[in-house]
Amino acid sequence: MLNSQYTDDRIEAGCDEAGRGALAGPLFAAAVILPKNYTHPLLTDSKQLTRTRRESLRTEVEREALAYAVSRIGVETIDEINILRASFLGMEQAVQKLIPVPELLLIDGNRFHTTLEIPYHCLVKGDARFLSIAAASVLAKTYRDEWMEQLHADFPLYAWNENKGYPTPSHHEAIALYGITPHHRRSFRLERQLKILF
Repeated sequence: MLNSQYTDDRIEAGCDEAGRGALAGPLFAAAVILPKNYTHPLLTDSKQLTRTRRESLRTEVEREALAYAVSRIGVETIDEINILRASFLGMEQAVQKLIPVPELLLIDGNRFHTTLEIPYHCLVKGDARFLSIAAASVLAKTYRDEWMEQLHADFPLYAWNENKGYPTPSHHEAIALYGITPHHRRSFRLERQLKILF
């Protein structure tokens, strides 16, 4: 079972993102404040969960959290500032929506940069160690998956309902056949990659 808290005396917000490695679609980030001593036997890193379990846990997190927020960073911003900075920005924007204001941020990963004057700890594989980060990973993942499924309705040739914009062989093949869309990340240099792949 994951840890409920990093400290005993501060309001903690777990932060995570989804979509960092995708070729298309926005990045989503979430921040979650859970009650003190909250526990859940099934809550963990969203990548380790089935879709059905993620959806169930999203409902649980949204019901039980003291506060939660989700932000979306579009492809234009990703292309402008790069994907790493976009992930920092997304988590920062999610935190800014939280009431109460957290006193400590638990960040999934090994790096973070923010303009917020809130202390933070970077935790490698934090979404498999702390419940609040796992909760944020579930929200970011489920919100982003929904978004990509909506985009799929307008661009069905790319199968975003299945690959969610990630670099699967079928996604690469669709780009090679039909070109890129306004929802593809141009800074990822897809055309150059495809010349190497095909």
